[in-house]
This record gives sequence, structure tokens and C-alpha cells, in this order.
Amino acid sequence: MTIRTRLVPALALGLALAGCAKEGDLIVDQGVGVSAVRTACPAVGIPDYTGDITTFRTPGSTTLADLDVTAAMTNLRSNCNEGAGDRVYTEASFDVVARRADTRGTRTVTLPYFSTVLRGGSAVVTKRVGSVTLQFADGQERAMARGTAGAYVNRAEATLPAEIREQITRKRKAGDPDAALDPLADPAVRAAVQRATFELLVGFQLTEEQLRYNVTR
Repeated sequence: MTIRTRLVPALALGLALAGCAKEGDLIVDQGVGVSAVRTACPAVGIPDYTGDITTFRTPGSTTLADLDVTAAMTNLRSNCNEGAGDRVYTEASFDVVARRADTRGTRTVTLPYFSTVLRGGSAVVTKRVGSVTLQFADGQERAMARGTAGAYVNRAEATLPAEIREQITRKRKAGDPDAALDPLADPAVRAAVQRATFELLVGFQLTEEQLRYNVTR
């Protein structure tokens, strides 16, 4: 599942958290129930407004004539090893596709990116900053590079308690008093699901000016 939220800086945190939560899918199969397919693996995604970066030749400028390099993250993939043990490891990989305005000469461009693990949609568990380097040949307008990020999640913290899992997945027949009730409407159930929900998010490590440009362009 792909998530789009925002971590850095706080300016966009409120804008991005919408859309992070995933509820169970309501099904009808010999009564009403909720199909909640969950694993200890975190959902992986690129937060809103952090999948692109634009640099300009002159600090503070945002004019097209002063454009230097634009880059975007794409082809986000993840591999999760649930295995055994107390911790679950997930690795994400992505491509960075860049374009420069001035194609004269060879050039090396290094762009920073972050990877962070969120719990419950907002609590930062870990955050790391890495970089991806792009090489432009003389006369070359476009370049591509690969980036990776990895994270561990505590298995116990990412697992729903047995009583909560039973309450969510229990089959409900038409005559049951709570047949038409969504178990996720119960605040205790909703809070437990949120606590057990982890996300591995990656995006460009933007300055406040770069983030503002992405939000308002």
C-alpha cells in the first residue's frame, strides 16, 4: 500500500497526514464482518509534496528563467522480511529521475532524502537522512539514480491484540444486535488499530522554501 503523508518540516505535517490510516474492508459473507488483512510489515510510501525537488541558480528565486535542476522520485518498491524474531525488516527502493536546464559540461548533483518510520500516523519512531547522486554527461539533459531506505519495526507493537483482532474479524449474522455496526467505530478498537499501524515513508529532504514551492506551485 502506498501512503502519502508529510514529516519534514512541521509546516506540512497537518496537510499530509490525511489519507494515512487504512481501515478494514467491509464484506458480506454469511453475515456482516470486516476483512482486515494485516501484517507486521509497515506500509511504504512517499509523502505529499516530498516526491519532487526543484533547485534554482539564485538563492530565493523561483522563476522559470532561473531554474537549475528538477527531480522526482518514482518506481517506489518495498521488500519486507517478516521472518521470525522480535523485529521485522523492510527495505524500500526508488528511482530518482532528474532534468537540468543547462546541459553544458559534465555535472554531479547530490540530492538529500529522508526515510522515517511513523507509528499511528504521527509519532516518529526513527528518521534517517541519506543522499542520491546523479551524473550528467556533457550535453545530457536527463539522469537517473537509485536510492534505498530500510527500517525495523517491533513485531509486538505492530501486532493487534487477540481480543481486538477477534472483535474486528468476528462474523456477524443478520439477527445480531451489532450486525450493522462497524467495529472500527469503537474508539478502543480504532485506537488499538492506530497504535499497531506503522509506515515507512521516504521523500526528498526539502528546505522550508522548497517545500513551500511544492505546495503552492
